[in-house]
Amino acid sequence: MNGFGLDEDAFGEKAGIRAGLKTFDAFPKTKPSYTSPTRRGGQWTVVVLIICTILSFSELRTWFRGTENHHFTVEKGVGHELQLNMDIVVHMPCESLRVNVQDAAGDRILAGELLQKQDTSWKLWMDKRNYEKYGGVHEYQTLSHEDTGRLEAQEEDVHVRHVLGEVRKNSRRKFPKGPKLRRGDVVDSCRIFGSLEGNKVQGDFHITARGHGYQDFGAHLDHGTFNFSHMITELSFGPHYPSLLNPLDKTISTTEDHYYKYQYYVSIVPTVYSKGNRAVADKYTNSPQALKAMSRDKDVVFTNQYAVTSQSHTIPENPYYVPGIFFKYNIEPIMLLVSEERGSFLGLMVRLINTASGVLVTGGWLYQLSGWLVEVVSRRRARKSEGVLNGKISHGEDE
Repeated sequence: MNGFGLDEDAFGEKAGIRAGLKTFDAFPKTKPSYTSPTRRGGQWTVVVLIICTILSFSELRTWFRGTENHHFTVEKGVGHELQLNMDIVVHMPCESLRVNVQDAAGDRILAGELLQKQDTSWKLWMDKRNYEKYGGVHEYQTLSHEDTGRLEAQEEDVHVRHVLGEVRKNSRRKFPKGPKLRRGDVVDSCRIFGSLEGNKVQGDFHITARGHGYQDFGAHLDHGTFNFSHMITELSFGPHYPSLLNPLDKTISTTEDHYYKYQYYVSIVPTVYSKGNRAVADKYTNSPQALKAMSRDKDVVFTNQYAVTSQSHTIPENPYYVPGIFFKYNIEPIMLLVSEERGSFLGLMVRLINTASGVLVTGGWLYQLSGWLVEVVSRRRARKSEGVLNGKISHGEDE
């Protein structure tokens, strides 16, 4: 006890070596005798712990999944070849069709000799491929109709995780088998499918009728037999990844007119999907040889995305107009790098500590503020009830 009748032990430690060492405590603690647990304090503690847990799990999930970054760059090196993958059914017999590629370099490729042709039935493809087995849901869509499911599937095919997963899961790059002809099926259509190499320049891939567009002596067809209705199962550029959905994949265009022209304008953007730091993808854009070596890296996929606009209309029946299906493509001089990156573990720990500290400090402020508000409200209520005894107002005299 000191001269004022107070116990010094209640306010500090006595002099000594241990007491001196405790002066280095940067966060002095309040004596247990000066604190009293309350129900409201316990509730605030539970709330703060729940918030810390939720935010910590969110940070962990974000770190584990990584962040997706998009970066445009000028394509390095000199490209020479561009692979075209096609699987299309045209409502005309194979002997009546001519398939060619003509590019800006002036080269003409007889694509009909490089691609495979298969006689088939239009009705057979409509029955077997236009509808799924269950529910009668349209698997193929017309260009004028886009359902929500198709848009969602195309949206998934622009994310690194989904693209790498589909490529690994579907290692085969073969074209699927078509439906077999049944007894009584009318052979009135042609399936054209396969891959071919062309020059990596602006070009025009077209399917026309025999004797139209190019000189084909003695093989002019009657215009009444033309029908360029078609069903596109696959149209892609670059390495063939059949599981990725492109804008023209699984689309149908039909017409009742014989002299009809379909035109598709395609803008191709080379794209690299990479799991890891963007520098991993950058090293594959230095030259075409590096892009070929990319096939051995399971965490990097090179492909080509494209945007397409279409125009179709009936044309006059004269030699100056050529009916058919025309794909005019142009390669953009840029490359899109889509990389999925994950931050360092040290950075994750710093964010977790900052998150927990921020929640604790904010929770403490809110707890003190709520306590002050409760105290103010209690005082106001006490003032209003002052002088009221047994339901009667006191005028300074005790009853």
